[in-house]
Amino acid sequence: MDRRLAAYAVCIENGRVLLALAVSPDGDRTWTLPGGGVEHAEDPFDTVIREVAEETGLEAVVERLLGVDSRVIPAGERRLPGAPELQNVGVFYGVRVTGGRLRPEPNGDTAASVWTPVAEVARLRRSSLVDIGIALAQHLPPTGHVTPVPVGGLVQH
Repeated sequence: MDRRLAAYAVCIENGRVLLALAVSPDGDRTWTLPGGGVEHAEDPFDTVIREVAEETGLEAVVERLLGVDSRVIPAGERRLPGAPELQNVGVFYGVRVTGGRLRPEPNGDTAASVWTPVAEVARLRRSSLVDIGIALAQHLPPTGHVTPVPVGGLVQH
């Protein structure tokens, strides 16, 4: 089993959430939260700020830790054919944008970043991370954990 530690930004302002359009090498397009893998010796707190800047062009500050999610992606559902199952441990932070301009990620996997009304998210083909992040931000569970989001239909790994 592979493991990945990642940090994700949940930025909700005026009823809209900041989403990033991830495009895989095979052209698969999925809306997700800005964020990504924690580099060697990097603090997830620093990762989330770096990833927001890289993927969206925006500057952000962390306002609070929202929670942690751990999910296993079966080998057959991985984007990399032949890869083993993956445990993704995601650290979710509530962030606030302080500057910058929205733009695509230069030389990266993020084709666009947009402010999307939270009420419209359910109609998007999206990563389950989006639903988890929004649930954490809206409910602020004292445990920092929400019920796992079922994958299927418009909700992807």
